[in-house]
Amino acid sequence: MQPRLEGFASALLGALDDAGRTRVAGELTNLEQTVLARADLRGFLADTSLSGVTRANVLNDLLVDKVEATTRRLAVYAAARVPAQEVAHAFAELAVMARTLSETGALELAGLALLGARARVAGFADALLEDTPTEDFTRIGDELFAWARAVESHDALRRLLLDRDADLAARRGATDQLLEGRVDDTTLALARFVVEGGRPRDLVGTLDFLVDFVARAHDWRVARVHSARALDETSRDELSTSLSTLTGHSVELLEVDDASLLGGVLVEVGDLRLDATTRGRLGVLHDALAQGRLYDSLSSNE
Repeated sequence: MQPRLEGFASALLGALDDAGRTRVAGELTNLEQTVLARADLRGFLADTSLSGVTRANVLNDLLVDKVEATTRRLAVYAAARVPAQEVAHAFAELAVMARTLSETGALELAGLALLGARARVAGFADALLEDTPTEDFTRIGDELFAWARAVESHDALRRLLLDRDADLAARRGATDQLLEGRVDDTTLALARFVVEGGRPRDLVGTLDFLVDFVARAHDWRVARVHSARALDETSRDELSTSLSTLTGHSVELLEVDDASLLGGVLVEVGDLRLDATTRGRLGVLHDALAQGRLYDSLSSNE
């Protein structure tokens, strides 16, 4: 299974009881069989010309109110993250994972190379952060950073947590003993999974990776909207819906008044910048005039 999907599924399936996992396994199996039986749906999910976000948004609309919320979230995440030709197979893999966890009560996560292990941890973080208020992200990042420095500076703790031959229960127990009740629940869950799903020798590096990951995730969930005048409720809802569709997750709008823009909006979310302002359009026109492109285009139409 793709590592990031495995991490995401570990978080969601781990939160269910055995009956819930059995239901999810059955729904995922039915979904895979439906995809294989429907040429139109199979062709859509396997279309490499479409972005993962597009596949995910369409699949989400198809599954709303038809399957369990966890089934939908797993299927939609797979559609967004897995290569197009492998999406249907990913549904089958997820079903096996859910059924195995239901029957045995545990999953043995295979050892991965450094990048694969970090991707698995990132998938787990994706699942947890989806349900985390954006105002908590800074605290979580700070707590992860502090925990990384604590591990780094205490010899006995570092030797235990970075020892790949040490008992997993002992490593997990040490994490719980030192963090439980002292940090946010999301921070604790992430720290635990770094022990369970990451590489022992890379524990500190993975924690630092998570600190950056949480910061980037926050940036993609908060859109800074600069406008000459306040947006009305309809415009705000339409923009929020459009950004959610574009990014693949809910986006919180942070409005900034800027009369110098003259009109329109300038949106900054993550490393994406969308300029639909009057000042921006005038700037493009000015550049075209300065470089002669507008005159050239007009001349070519004569």
